[in-house]
Amino acid sequence: MDSNNRPDHIEDYLARLHSGQWFGFGNNENKIYANLVILDDTKTKPTEQECIDGLAQLQADHDQAIIDKNNKKASAKSKLEGLGLTTEEIKEAFGI
Repeated sequence: MDSNNRPDHIEDYLARLHSGQWFGFGNNENKIYANLVILDDTKTKPTEQECIDGLAQLQADHDQAIIDKNNKKASAKSKLEGLGLTTEEIKEAFGI
Protein backbone atom coordinates (compact mmCIF):
# COMPACT_ATOMS: atom_id res chain seq x y z
CA MET A 1 0.00 0.00 0.00
CA ASP A 2 1.15 3.49 -0.67
CA SER A 3 0.92 6.37 1.80
CA ASN A 4 -2.78 6.84 0.90
CA ASN A 5 -3.59 3.16 1.53
CA ARG A 6 -3.93 2.58 -2.22
CA PRO A 7 -2.79 -0.90 -3.24
CA ASP A 8 0.43 -0.55 -5.24
CA HIS A 9 2.05 -3.99 -5.37
CA ILE A 10 1.03 -7.54 -6.27
CA GLU A 11 1.70 -8.38 -2.63
CA ASP A 12 -1.43 -6.36 -1.76
CA TYR A 13 -3.46 -8.58 -4.09
CA LEU A 14 -1.87 -11.82 -2.93
CA ALA A 15 -2.52 -11.03 0.73
CA ARG A 16 -6.26 -10.90 -0.02
CA LEU A 17 -6.44 -14.22 -1.82
CA HIS A 18 -5.93 -16.44 1.22
CA SER A 19 -5.38 -16.04 4.93
CA GLY A 20 -2.11 -16.76 6.65
CA GLN A 21 1.41 -16.71 5.29
CA TRP A 22 0.80 -18.77 2.16
CA PHE A 23 3.27 -16.96 -0.09
CA GLY A 24 6.63 -15.27 0.10
CA PHE A 25 9.36 -14.01 -2.18
CA GLY A 26 12.62 -15.83 -2.86
CA ASN A 27 14.31 -12.44 -2.76
CA ASN A 28 12.72 -10.00 -0.33
CA GLU A 29 14.78 -7.19 -1.82
CA ASN A 30 13.15 -7.78 -5.21
CA LYS A 31 9.49 -8.64 -4.70
CA ILE A 32 8.50 -9.38 -8.27
CA TYR A 33 6.36 -12.15 -9.71
CA ALA A 34 9.41 -14.11 -10.86
CA ASN A 35 10.49 -14.37 -7.21
CA LEU A 36 7.05 -15.39 -5.89
CA VAL A 37 7.15 -18.60 -3.86
CA ILE A 38 4.10 -20.51 -2.63
CA LEU A 39 4.71 -21.68 0.95
CA ASP A 40 1.45 -23.59 1.45
CA ASP A 41 1.16 -26.64 -0.78
CA THR A 42 -2.64 -26.48 -0.58
CA LYS A 43 -2.57 -23.20 -2.52
CA THR A 44 -1.83 -22.73 -6.19
CA LYS A 45 0.31 -20.00 -7.66
CA PRO A 46 -1.79 -17.43 -9.50
CA THR A 47 -0.60 -16.43 -12.92
CA GLU A 48 1.27 -13.20 -13.38
CA GLN A 49 -1.70 -11.83 -15.34
CA GLU A 50 -4.07 -12.71 -12.48
CA CYS A 51 -1.80 -10.74 -10.14
CA ILE A 52 -1.69 -7.77 -12.52
CA ASP A 53 -5.46 -7.83 -13.06
CA GLY A 54 -6.17 -8.36 -9.35
CA LEU A 55 -4.00 -5.40 -8.38
CA ALA A 56 -5.63 -3.25 -11.06
CA GLN A 57 -9.07 -4.16 -9.67
CA LEU A 58 -8.01 -3.32 -6.11
CA GLN A 59 -6.73 0.05 -7.34
CA ALA A 60 -9.93 0.74 -9.28
CA ASP A 61 -12.05 -0.19 -6.23
CA HIS A 62 -9.94 2.06 -4.00
CA ASP A 63 -10.16 4.96 -6.44
CA GLN A 64 -13.93 4.51 -6.84
CA ALA A 65 -14.41 4.49 -3.06
CA ILE A 66 -12.66 7.86 -2.85
CA ILE A 67 -14.80 9.26 -5.67
CA ASP A 68 -17.95 7.97 -3.96
CA LYS A 69 -16.91 9.48 -0.63
CA ASN A 70 -16.22 12.87 -2.24
CA ASN A 71 -19.52 12.76 -4.12
CA LYS A 72 -21.40 12.01 -0.89
CA LYS A 73 -19.66 14.93 0.83
CA ALA A 74 -20.57 17.27 -2.02
CA SER A 75 -24.16 16.04 -1.98
CA ALA A 76 -24.43 16.52 1.79
CA LYS A 77 -22.96 20.01 1.55
CA SER A 78 -25.38 20.93 -1.22
CA LYS A 79 -28.34 19.65 0.79
CA LEU A 80 -27.24 21.55 3.88
CA GLU A 81 -26.84 24.73 1.84
CA GLY A 82 -30.33 24.10 0.48
CA LEU A 83 -31.59 24.08 4.06
CA GLY A 84 -30.10 27.53 4.56
CA LEU A 85 -26.80 26.80 6.26
CA THR A 86 -23.88 28.96 5.22
CA THR A 87 -20.61 27.52 3.96
CA GLU A 88 -18.95 28.62 7.18
CA GLU A 89 -21.59 26.92 9.34
CA ILE A 90 -21.27 23.69 7.38
CA LYS A 91 -17.49 23.73 7.61
CA GLU A 92 -17.57 24.45 11.34
CA ALA A 93 -20.11 21.76 12.09
CA PHE A 94 -19.02 19.00 9.71
CA GLY A 95 -15.63 19.91 8.30
CA ILE A 96 -16.89 19.72 4.71
